[in-house]
Amino acid sequence: MDMCKIAPSMMCADFLDLKHVVNTFIEEQIDYLHMDIVDGHYAPNFTLGVGFCKTLYEYTDIPLDIHLMIDNPDEHIDTFSPFTGSVLSFHPEISPQPYATLQRIKDSGMRPGLVLKPDLPLESVKPFLPQVELLNVMTVHPGYAGQSLVPGTIEKLAASAAWVERAGLKVEIEVDGNVSWKHAPAMRAAGAGVFVTGTSSIFSTEGSLRDNIGRFRKILSHPA
Repeated sequence: MDMCKIAPSMMCADFLDLKHVVNTFIEEQIDYLHMDIVDGHYAPNFTLGVGFCKTLYEYTDIPLDIHLMIDNPDEHIDTFSPFTGSVLSFHPEISPQPYATLQRIKDSGMRPGLVLKPDLPLESVKPFLPQVELLNVMTVHPGYAGQSLVPGTIEKLAASAAWVERAGLKVEIEVDGNVSWKHAPAMRAAGAGVFVTGTSSIFSTEGSLRDNIGRFRKILSHPA
């Protein structure tokens, strides 16, 4: 298996200690900063915004992994386009023309990604995968941190990774949702390469942030 990547979910970070959190990520050579952008319509929550993305983009060289959970992604691609080199992922079922959306993201200088939520089948994104660089397979429902794993989603994660490999595509497989100490080894074994980590792992109160990152990496080095 290729080297795994960690993408901390920044909605789970301690905002009162954010500079220390990000500095720790820099020192630990974290791979992505996962930014959940929720508009209160597509999913019933409000989370991070463009200003938050801008602050982190200007402060660190860690790439942003921006996950749009919004009703009208096409209207906001230009808003995020200054974050060149970042991943920008959206839910294709809410775009009237997913191919065009992906091309607009690519033309903006960002890396196009798609999100597969738990209640949609892999077949719904297969036609678009040759155009993407990252597929986010969600194992919880969009919108909130701290949810329980949706049954059957690790199997769908495995099917997604296997299909991408058979197709010979260079698509990173990301897993997002309850990426816990318990579930991470099975997710790794299923083929995930990017792990969106939150309150059930690196932001857990069981240990320090630095210790939790080390523990998570150790777990991933011995997949189930």
